[in-house]
Amino acid sequence: MKNSQVAIIIAIAVLIGYTLVKLGNSATYSDFTTAATAEGETTTVIAYLDLDAEMNFVPKSVQFSFGAIDKKGRKQRIIYYEPKPQDFERSEEITLTGYDADTAFIATEILMKCPSKYNEQNEVDSEKIYK
Repeated sequence: MKNSQVAIIIAIAVLIGYTLVKLGNSATYSDFTTAATAEGETTTVIAYLDLDAEMNFVPKSVQFSFGAIDKKGRKQRIIYYEPKPQDFERSEEITLTGYDADTAFIATEILMKCPSKYNEQNEVDSEKIYK
């Protein structure tokens, strides 16, 4: 076999390996009910902040807990072992990646969808810009 053929085979093997690793680590989107049945698997839940639930941060153990409501309306207590994200209360939607425990959903990552600065009140008038 020529050296170029060996290099091509190795490159293909690396690409296949990379693809399998990426597919194996991908989390699935679910709700809190499905996450509870996943038995320790990492899932991603799209939810809204429950403004009626208590928000608590314990600096000693770096534990932030709050309530969230998934898109099906189920409320769940969330525990996040990081400080509270900035402007957390203003987020329109939160994407929680983590796993379900006995008493709460343990979030390992929180992504927030912040309110858009482009709403009807702040709409840009394109006619004024291009004149």
